[in-house]
Amino acid sequence: MSTFPGIIPAVVVPFAPDESIDIDALKANVAHLLGGGIHGLVVNGTMGEAGSLSTDERALVLETVVAAVDGRVPVSAGVSAASTAVACAYAEQARAGGAHGVMCLPPLLYRGTTEEFVAHFAAVAEAAQLPVMLYNNPEASGIDLTPEVIGEIATAVPGVVAVKECSSDARRIAALLGSTELEILVGGDDWALEGLAAGATGWVAGVANIAPAECVQLMDFVEHGRLPEARELYQRLLPLGRLDMTPWLVQYFKGAMDAVGLTGGPCRAPRLPLSADHQAILGQAVDALGLPVAV
Repeated sequence: MSTFPGIIPAVVVPFAPDESIDIDALKANVAHLLGGGIHGLVVNGTMGEAGSLSTDERALVLETVVAAVDGRVPVSAGVSAASTAVACAYAEQARAGGAHGVMCLPPLLYRGTTEEFVAHFAAVAEAAQLPVMLYNNPEASGIDLTPEVIGEIATAVPGVVAVKECSSDARRIAALLGSTELEILVGGDDWALEGLAAGATGWVAGVANIAPAECVQLMDFVEHGRLPEARELYQRLLPLGRLDMTPWLVQYFKGAMDAVGLTGGPCRAPRLPLSADHQAILGQAVDALGLPVAV
């Protein structure tokens, strides 16, 4: 049985106009996700603007989501940081807040050695005392963990049980499945079908914040060999999914949530509102989903 199963939305944190966390909106968004049949949630990652949250706010987001979920699906927490000490502190906070597991990048913007990465993840696993999802996102961290390095980390750190692969190279799914015992999760929305068809066990998804039931259905189609239907559905998801790997991904997905009657709300600086051109791109992507749009 998977530790990090299936469709796992990367939870967006809605802010009120004064940029405080809108707790009621967060709870309503979680209810929407649960209603869509998702299999888990992860908070305090890039989509949750974790870099702009205080330590207390990170705890508040986790505790709010854990309480709203009430044991129905596992809730994991991002603990990525530039230093091992801070990542470990976040990991301890995740355990105290009731997280099921933690998701962690290598030390941010530090081009270390495999030995240093092993030590970093071992420290995080020890601090968390929870399953660890290693997160490979070269764009976000400045480090590309190759399948070989991931294999070395997983062998040396038993607490690492999964990897969120966000290199956008679907070939790595097969490589990791062939060389490790890890659960492999797709980490990019614009190659989800390719990754799931290659054997990924899950998908940490941004699009699922807006269209959770459709993301669940996509995975179900793949698992049951219904590829024509999967391809047809994927074409509806792709215009929004392609906005995932851009500098404006949070603004795009928050805007899409607002457009379909959920609450994305504003972003915190340094993120600025979308330009008129970007708003037009977003409008086309939301239209392609074929979902009811808020009036």
